[in-house]
Amino acid sequence: MSASRLQDALATRERLWGGWIVGPTILGPEEFARAGYDYVGFDIQHGYLDDADVALLLRRLEHVPIATAVRVASVDPAPIGRVLDAGADAVIVAMVESGAQAAAAVAATRYAPAGVRSYGPLRADLGHDPAEHEARTSVFVMIESAQGLAALDEICAVPGLAGLYAGPADLAISLGHSPAEAWTAPAVLDAISRIQAAAVKAGLVAGIHAGAGAPGKAMAELGFRMLTLGSESQALRRGAAEILREAQ
Repeated sequence: MSASRLQDALATRERLWGGWIVGPTILGPEEFARAGYDYVGFDIQHGYLDDADVALLLRRLEHVPIATAVRVASVDPAPIGRVLDAGADAVIVAMVESGAQAAAAVAATRYAPAGVRSYGPLRADLGHDPAEHEARTSVFVMIESAQGLAALDEICAVPGLAGLYAGPADLAISLGHSPAEAWTAPAVLDAISRIQAAAVKAGLVAGIHAGAGAPGKAMAELGFRMLTLGSESQALRRGAAEILREAQ
């Protein structure tokens, strides 16, 4: 069967750098791979693509050396199962605020009797063994609210989690700040540090949506291991602006 590139990368590298895909682009993931990124995340929570788009993009990456994750909006097992059937290495589940929600996220990736995932692999290269499908799947839950922060201990105690993934923008809003203050407000920075420390204490991977290079560097120094730096739209905008400056 196809091994998990994300698990392989985490086992051999101190930290992973990620790109983010918010639209149905066939070039973005390949360009992130060419640039040396370790993984690419597909956003079906906020992005302009759905799980069917992701299935096609994942197939195109079959022979491209980059790991994959998909952010889903909830613990609903249907979309989680579909992106895993299509070959995603991991799911990142948004807005998890309790141990029960974290357990439901894990259950959505496990077959009965351990979970509620329905059997239906879409890719022959993934094999047909349910145990192998479960083993290659990593589950990350997003901590991005005051409620999630308060439930860190019970969330971290849920068996089967691969890691925590901090969402600074929503976390800032939940704590009474604007998204722009995510990297400057002491209360938000303290919350981010708590998420990283809780993950390490529980033996989980600490990930974060850094959104840019400078915050990514700072969060790597803080100890986060999975760091999403920016989206294909951000990269295009930045590259296009630089080319225009050169021309002018």
